[in-house]
Amino acid sequence: MKVHLVDGTYELFRAHYGAPPAVGADGAAAGATRGLLHTLLALLASPGVTHVACAFDHVIESFRNDLYEGYKTSEGVPPELLAQFPVAERLTHALGIVVWPMVEMEADDALATAAARWAEADGVEQVVICSPDKDLAQCVRGTRVVCLDRRQRKLMDEAGVREKFGVLPASLPDWLALVGDSADGYPGVPRWGAKSASTVLARYARLEGIPEYEREWDVAVRGAAALGASLRAHRTEAALFRRLATLRTDAELPESLEDLRWCGARRDELQEICRWIGEMEVASRMPAWRPS
Repeated sequence: MKVHLVDGTYELFRAHYGAPPAVGADGAAAGATRGLLHTLLALLASPGVTHVACAFDHVIESFRNDLYEGYKTSEGVPPELLAQFPVAERLTHALGIVVWPMVEMEADDALATAAARWAEADGVEQVVICSPDKDLAQCVRGTRVVCLDRRQRKLMDEAGVREKFGVLPASLPDWLALVGDSADGYPGVPRWGAKSASTVLARYARLEGIPEYEREWDVAVRGAAALGASLRAHRTEAALFRRLATLRTDAELPESLEDLRWCGARRDELQEICRWIGEMEVASRMPAWRPS
Protein backbone atom coordinates (compact mmCIF):
# COMPACT_ATOMS: atom_id res chain seq x y z
CA MET A 1 0.00 0.00 0.00
CA LYS A 2 0.92 3.66 -0.34
CA VAL A 3 0.16 6.19 2.38
CA HIS A 4 -0.80 9.61 1.01
CA LEU A 5 -0.25 12.57 3.37
CA VAL A 6 -1.79 15.82 2.17
CA ASP A 7 -0.67 19.34 3.06
CA GLY A 8 -4.14 20.80 3.52
CA THR A 9 -2.87 24.31 4.22
CA TYR A 10 -0.98 24.38 0.93
CA GLU A 11 -3.97 23.03 -0.97
CA LEU A 12 -6.31 25.60 0.58
CA PHE A 13 -3.94 28.48 -0.21
CA ARG A 14 -3.46 27.18 -3.74
CA ALA A 15 -7.19 26.94 -4.26
CA HIS A 16 -7.77 30.43 -2.89
CA TYR A 17 -5.33 32.02 -5.29
CA GLY A 18 -5.95 29.70 -8.22
CA ALA A 19 -9.69 29.05 -8.28
CA PRO A 20 -12.41 31.52 -9.30
CA PRO A 21 -13.89 33.47 -6.38
CA ALA A 22 -17.14 32.00 -5.07
CA VAL A 23 -19.51 32.51 -2.17
CA GLY A 24 -21.51 30.04 -0.12
CA ALA A 25 -25.15 29.98 0.86
CA ASP A 26 -24.61 32.65 3.53
CA GLY A 27 -22.65 34.94 1.20
CA ALA A 28 -19.25 34.16 2.74
CA ALA A 29 -16.25 33.31 0.58
CA ALA A 30 -16.16 29.63 -0.40
CA GLY A 31 -13.88 29.48 -3.45
CA ALA A 32 -10.90 27.97 -1.60
CA THR A 33 -13.11 25.30 -0.03
CA ARG A 34 -14.58 24.42 -3.42
CA GLY A 35 -11.10 24.13 -4.88
CA LEU A 36 -10.03 21.90 -1.99
CA LEU A 37 -13.04 19.67 -2.61
CA HIS A 38 -12.08 19.22 -6.26
CA THR A 39 -8.43 18.41 -5.60
CA LEU A 40 -9.23 15.92 -2.82
CA LEU A 41 -11.84 14.24 -5.01
CA ALA A 42 -9.23 13.87 -7.73
CA LEU A 43 -6.82 12.30 -5.25
CA LEU A 44 -9.39 9.84 -3.90
CA ALA A 45 -10.28 8.78 -7.43
CA SER A 46 -6.62 8.10 -8.32
CA PRO A 47 -5.46 4.49 -8.68
CA GLY A 48 -3.69 3.08 -5.65
CA VAL A 49 -4.94 5.66 -3.15
CA THR A 50 -6.08 3.62 -0.14
CA HIS A 51 -4.72 5.32 3.01
CA VAL A 52 -5.01 9.10 3.32
CA ALA A 53 -4.63 11.83 5.93
CA CYS A 54 -4.64 15.60 5.66
CA ALA A 55 -3.06 18.18 7.98
CA PHE A 56 -4.06 21.82 8.39
CA ASP A 57 -2.60 24.78 10.24
CA HIS A 58 -5.75 25.23 12.30
CA VAL A 59 -3.87 28.14 13.86
CA ILE A 60 -1.13 29.66 11.68
CA GLU A 61 1.04 30.59 14.66
CA SER A 62 2.93 27.75 16.40
CA PHE A 63 5.61 27.11 19.01
CA ARG A 64 8.14 28.51 16.53
CA ASN A 65 6.71 32.00 17.05
CA ASP A 66 7.89 31.76 20.68
CA LEU A 67 11.40 30.96 19.45
CA TYR A 68 11.74 33.76 16.91
CA GLU A 69 9.79 36.99 16.76
CA GLY A 70 9.98 37.27 12.98
CA TYR A 71 8.53 33.83 12.29
CA LYS A 72 5.48 33.73 10.02
CA THR A 73 2.08 34.67 11.41
CA SER A 74 -1.43 35.03 10.04
CA GLU A 75 -0.77 38.71 9.41
CA GLY A 76 -1.31 39.44 5.73
CA VAL A 77 -3.38 36.30 5.09
CA PRO A 78 -6.69 37.35 3.53
CA PRO A 79 -9.42 37.16 6.20
CA GLU A 80 -11.75 35.43 3.74
CA LEU A 81 -9.14 32.67 3.42
CA LEU A 82 -8.56 32.32 7.16
CA ALA A 83 -12.32 32.05 7.65
CA GLN A 84 -12.43 28.97 5.42
CA PHE A 85 -10.05 26.82 7.48
CA PRO A 86 -12.76 25.44 9.82
CA VAL A 87 -15.12 24.52 6.99
CA ALA A 88 -12.20 23.07 4.99
CA GLU A 89 -11.40 20.77 7.90
CA ARG A 90 -15.07 19.77 8.19
CA LEU A 91 -15.18 19.12 4.45
CA THR A 92 -12.10 16.91 4.59
CA HIS A 93 -13.57 14.89 7.46
CA ALA A 94 -16.85 14.58 5.54
CA LEU A 95 -14.89 13.14 2.64
CA GLY A 96 -13.83 10.35 4.99
CA ILE A 97 -10.22 11.53 5.26
CA VAL A 98 -8.37 11.62 8.59
CA VAL A 99 -7.84 15.28 9.57
CA TRP A 100 -5.05 16.68 11.73
CA PRO A 101 -5.89 20.29 12.73
CA MET A 102 -2.63 21.54 14.21
CA VAL A 103 -2.42 24.23 16.87
CA GLU A 104 0.85 24.16 18.87
CA MET A 105 2.73 22.50 16.02
CA GLU A 106 2.35 23.05 12.28
CA ALA A 107 0.76 20.93 9.59
CA ASP A 108 4.26 20.10 8.33
CA ASP A 109 5.13 18.62 11.75
CA ALA A 110 2.10 16.32 11.54
CA LEU A 111 3.10 15.16 8.07
CA ALA A 112 6.72 14.63 9.17
CA THR A 113 5.55 12.63 12.19
CA ALA A 114 3.30 10.44 10.06
CA ALA A 115 6.00 9.85 7.46
CA ALA A 116 8.52 8.82 10.12
CA ARG A 117 5.99 6.61 11.91
CA TRP A 118 4.77 4.61 8.94
CA ALA A 119 7.69 4.57 6.50
CA GLU A 120 8.75 1.13 7.71
CA ALA A 121 5.34 -0.18 8.75
CA ASP A 122 4.33 -3.63 7.59
CA GLY A 123 2.63 -3.51 4.22
CA VAL A 124 3.67 0.06 3.41
CA GLU A 125 5.37 0.30 0.06
CA GLN A 126 5.76 4.06 0.03
CA VAL A 127 4.76 7.22 1.91
CA VAL A 128 3.78 10.02 -0.46
CA ILE A 129 3.80 13.54 0.99
CA CYS A 130 1.54 15.55 -1.27
CA SER A 131 3.17 18.98 -1.19
CA PRO A 132 5.84 20.96 -3.06
CA ASP A 133 6.90 22.68 0.21
CA LYS A 134 10.68 22.58 0.41
CA ASP A 135 10.57 22.15 4.20
CA LEU A 136 8.98 18.74 3.72
CA ALA A 137 11.80 17.54 1.48
CA GLN A 138 13.79 16.84 4.67
CA CYS A 139 11.40 13.91 5.28
CA VAL A 140 12.38 12.12 2.07
CA ARG A 141 14.06 8.74 2.51
CA GLY A 142 15.38 6.97 -0.57
CA THR A 143 12.35 6.04 -2.62
CA ARG A 144 10.42 4.98 0.50
CA VAL A 145 9.28 8.49 1.52
CA VAL A 146 8.81 10.89 -1.38
CA CYS A 147 7.26 14.30 -2.04
CA LEU A 148 4.69 14.75 -4.78
CA ASP A 149 3.87 18.06 -6.42
CA ARG A 150 0.41 17.12 -7.64
CA ARG A 151 -0.03 20.31 -9.65
CA GLN A 152 3.10 19.70 -11.74
CA ARG A 153 2.91 15.91 -11.38
CA LYS A 154 6.50 15.74 -10.16
CA LEU A 155 7.68 13.09 -7.72
CA MET A 156 10.84 13.84 -5.71
CA ASP A 157 12.81 11.06 -4.08
CA GLU A 158 16.18 11.32 -2.33
CA ALA A 159 18.07 11.63 -5.62
CA GLY A 160 15.66 14.38 -6.63
CA VAL A 161 16.28 16.29 -3.39
CA ARG A 162 20.00 16.11 -3.97
CA GLU A 163 19.60 17.28 -7.55
CA LYS A 164 17.38 20.22 -6.57
CA PHE A 165 19.13 21.44 -3.42
CA GLY A 166 22.62 19.97 -3.74
CA VAL A 167 22.37 18.22 -0.36
CA LEU A 168 20.81 15.12 1.14
CA PRO A 169 17.42 15.47 2.89
CA ALA A 170 18.99 15.29 6.36
CA SER A 171 21.03 18.42 5.58
CA LEU A 172 18.09 20.48 4.37
CA PRO A 173 17.39 22.20 7.73
CA ASP A 174 21.05 23.29 7.80
CA TRP A 175 20.77 24.49 4.19
CA LEU A 176 17.66 26.51 5.05
CA ALA A 177 19.40 27.94 8.11
CA LEU A 178 22.17 29.33 5.92
CA VAL A 179 20.02 30.42 2.98
CA GLY A 180 16.95 31.57 4.92
CA ASP A 181 13.28 31.17 4.10
CA SER A 182 11.30 34.32 3.35
CA ALA A 183 8.02 32.39 3.46
CA ASP A 184 8.69 31.40 7.07
CA GLY A 185 10.18 34.74 8.02
CA TYR A 186 13.81 34.05 8.89
CA PRO A 187 16.68 35.60 6.87
CA GLY A 188 19.49 33.05 6.97
CA VAL A 189 23.14 33.95 7.38
CA PRO A 190 24.42 37.05 5.55
CA ARG A 191 26.41 36.40 2.35
CA TRP A 192 25.34 32.75 2.16
CA GLY A 193 23.31 31.70 -0.86
CA ALA A 194 21.94 28.48 -2.27
CA LYS A 195 25.09 27.57 -4.19
CA SER A 196 27.58 28.24 -1.42
CA ALA A 197 25.38 26.45 1.14
CA SER A 198 25.01 23.43 -1.13
CA THR A 199 28.74 23.24 -1.83
CA VAL A 200 29.79 23.40 1.81
CA LEU A 201 27.03 21.20 3.23
CA ALA A 202 27.51 18.56 0.54
CA ARG A 203 30.92 18.10 2.15
CA TYR A 204 30.19 18.71 5.85
CA ALA A 205 26.47 17.83 6.10
CA ARG A 206 25.65 19.79 9.30
CA LEU A 207 26.43 23.29 10.58
CA GLU A 208 28.59 21.94 13.39
CA GLY A 209 30.56 19.92 10.85
CA ILE A 210 31.76 23.04 9.04
CA PRO A 211 35.26 23.94 10.29
CA GLU A 212 35.40 27.24 12.17
CA TYR A 213 37.94 28.79 9.81
CA GLU A 214 37.54 28.69 6.05
CA ARG A 215 41.24 27.94 5.57
CA GLU A 216 40.41 24.50 6.96
CA TRP A 217 37.66 23.86 4.41
CA ASP A 218 38.62 21.28 1.82
CA VAL A 219 36.03 22.42 -0.71
CA ALA A 220 36.42 25.28 -3.15
CA VAL A 221 33.75 27.93 -2.74
CA ARG A 222 33.73 31.47 -4.05
CA GLY A 223 34.11 34.16 -1.40
CA ALA A 224 35.14 31.66 1.27
CA ALA A 225 36.73 34.30 3.50
CA ALA A 226 33.56 36.39 3.67
CA LEU A 227 31.39 33.31 4.13
CA GLY A 228 33.55 31.99 6.95
CA ALA A 229 33.62 35.33 8.74
CA SER A 230 29.84 35.67 8.44
CA LEU A 231 29.21 32.18 9.80
CA ARG A 232 31.54 32.78 12.73
CA ALA A 233 29.63 35.93 13.56
CA HIS A 234 26.21 34.30 13.20
CA ARG A 235 26.62 30.75 14.54
CA THR A 236 23.99 31.30 17.22
CA GLU A 237 21.43 32.65 14.75
CA ALA A 238 22.19 29.81 12.33
CA ALA A 239 21.50 27.25 15.05
CA LEU A 240 18.18 28.96 15.82
CA PHE A 241 17.20 29.08 12.14
CA ARG A 242 17.97 25.37 11.83
CA ARG A 243 15.71 24.69 14.79
CA LEU A 244 12.95 26.65 13.07
CA ALA A 245 13.48 24.70 9.85
CA THR A 246 13.64 21.26 11.47
CA LEU A 247 10.28 19.51 11.39
CA ARG A 248 9.12 17.73 14.53
CA THR A 249 8.37 14.02 14.42
CA ASP A 250 6.64 13.80 17.79
CA ALA A 251 3.24 15.31 17.00
CA GLU A 252 0.35 13.65 18.83
CA LEU A 253 -1.43 11.70 16.12
CA PRO A 254 -3.81 9.21 17.76
CA GLU A 255 -4.67 7.26 14.62
CA SER A 256 -3.32 3.86 13.66
CA LEU A 257 -2.33 3.06 10.10
CA GLU A 258 -5.60 1.20 9.63
CA ASP A 259 -7.48 4.34 10.64
CA LEU A 260 -6.05 6.02 7.54
CA ARG A 261 -7.73 3.52 5.24
CA TRP A 262 -10.22 5.42 3.09
CA CYS A 263 -13.64 3.76 3.30
CA GLY A 264 -15.73 6.34 1.48
CA ALA A 265 -17.28 9.72 2.19
CA ARG A 266 -19.81 10.49 4.91
CA ARG A 267 -22.85 11.20 2.78
CA ASP A 268 -25.00 13.35 5.09
CA GLU A 269 -22.08 15.47 6.33
CA LEU A 270 -20.71 16.00 2.85
CA GLN A 271 -24.03 16.91 1.31
CA GLU A 272 -24.65 19.47 4.05
CA ILE A 273 -21.28 21.15 3.45
CA CYS A 274 -21.70 21.00 -0.31
CA ARG A 275 -25.05 22.77 -0.02
CA TRP A 276 -23.35 25.47 2.03
CA ILE A 277 -20.54 26.03 -0.48
CA GLY A 278 -22.80 25.68 -3.50
CA GLU A 279 -21.34 22.44 -4.90
CA MET A 280 -24.21 20.09 -5.66
CA GLU A 281 -22.65 17.79 -8.28
CA VAL A 282 -20.41 15.81 -5.96
CA ALA A 283 -22.48 12.64 -5.59
CA SER A 284 -21.99 11.55 -9.17
CA ARG A 285 -18.21 11.82 -8.85
CA MET A 286 -17.72 10.28 -5.42
CA PRO A 287 -15.75 7.01 -5.76
CA ALA A 288 -17.35 5.46 -2.65
CA TRP A 289 -19.65 6.18 0.31
CA ARG A 290 -19.38 4.86 3.82
CA PRO A 291 -22.14 2.50 4.86
CA SER A 292 -24.89 4.29 6.78
